[in-house]
Amino acid sequence: MAFGRNPYVVKAQAAELKAEEAPDDMARTQAYRDAAHLWERAADREKPGKHRDAYQVNATKNRALAEEERPVTREETIQELSARISALTTRGGSKEWN
Repeated sequence: MAFGRNPYVVKAQAAELKAEEAPDDMARTQAYRDAAHLWERAADREKPGKHRDAYQVNATKNRALAEEERPVTREETIQELSARISALTTRGGSKEWN
């Protein structure tokens, strides 16, 4: 390990990117929790000061993002259903419904 470098900062940033690109809610939640844990580890390695405070804020933010539920709106549901119906009818329709 190099002097003056906190390895958990880079790991936490990578976990945040992984969470943003997660394909589903469970993967996103787990990645945000991992990021929060890594930010706490980064904060523990710092002396009290602005870096430590910033890392603790990032940990809190990632925990909140992990617990946040993304509600499905009625508009999204209607748009998804209409897209599926149009895809079925353009492929020959009757074969798909049987």
